[in-house]
Amino acid sequence: MNIGILGVTGYGGAIVYQLMQQHPHVDNIYLYGNPDKPAQKLSDVVDQFYLDDTMITPFDVDLVVNEVDCLFSATSSGVAKEMLGSLIDQKFPIIDLSGDFRLSDEASYQKWYKRAHPKLNESLAITYGLAEFTKEYSAYVANPGCYATATLLGLAPLAQANVLDPNFIIVDAKSGVSGAGKSLALSSHFSFIDENLYPYKLNEHQHIPEMMNQLKQWDEKIPAIQFTTTQVPLNRGLMATIYVKLNQNMTQAQIDKLFLNTYHQTPFVHYLNERIPSLKEVVGTNHCAIGAVFNETTQVLTIVSVIDNLLKGAAGQAVQNFNQMFGFDETTALPLFAQLP
Repeated sequence: MNIGILGVTGYGGAIVYQLMQQHPHVDNIYLYGNPDKPAQKLSDVVDQFYLDDTMITPFDVDLVVNEVDCLFSATSSGVAKEMLGSLIDQKFPIIDLSGDFRLSDEASYQKWYKRAHPKLNESLAITYGLAEFTKEYSAYVANPGCYATATLLGLAPLAQANVLDPNFIIVDAKSGVSGAGKSLALSSHFSFIDENLYPYKLNEHQHIPEMMNQLKQWDEKIPAIQFTTTQVPLNRGLMATIYVKLNQNMTQAQIDKLFLNTYHQTPFVHYLNERIPSLKEVVGTNHCAIGAVFNETTQVLTIVSVIDNLLKGAAGQAVQNFNQMFGFDETTALPLFAQLP
């Protein structure tokens, strides 16, 4: 297969490129950039690829259709409709790492993304690619956000079993600075984030509505979640600490069974019972590790879900979706071993 990547200069696109170079079923990789800029060598614009003279050519719809079988789009939100609209209309295979079409409701998109909704033809199907729970794919795949991935994987066994108290779901999520992308911002300055914790977008994070859309599909009684995000002085890694109450009496063993039954055949999601995972167990991999501890005194269940925000939370899940979409083993070209030390 030939694949294309739009947005290779960002973190997500660069990691997709690294992963797909190791994919045994990919013959050629074509890189596309700003349609208004001339072609340039990858080595000239991304220092880490200083040995790679692959050309980034201006994005052109006809060129993409003629050169590749699937396009990974790793641009900032708001770009996809302008650049990909024609491809989407043609039902060309696209895996989009941005949030442009994770939400279908116009008012909700305007509220959370602070811009007009990029409308599509209503007849076009969109797949929300939470890979462990996606079995059928449309041509366009909206890759989930990193916070959404860690949180939904932590809540899925309970939500699908309808055992959550719908009015008590609290998520305290922390992510490394790479989760904010490559664009410069005060919060990513070394002097700001070093030895600091920075809560941001309280009750306003754009991943909240996509989480709610999925949770309501599992349990329509869930009205909302309390969700807090904190940026921490790490390059990568994301930990979602989730506090829930249950709507029925359950033991730790029954809770463990729900999680184990849900994830016992998934190569990337691992339930550790009452052992709480640390970030270093998953950084550098496409894994999600989950632990859960039930407090019988308070009747609160604490779930800790950890991922690498750039892999399982972005590029890794995009490649996992690619593998499932085209019938390859879902682990193909994806890192399985954590970085050491």
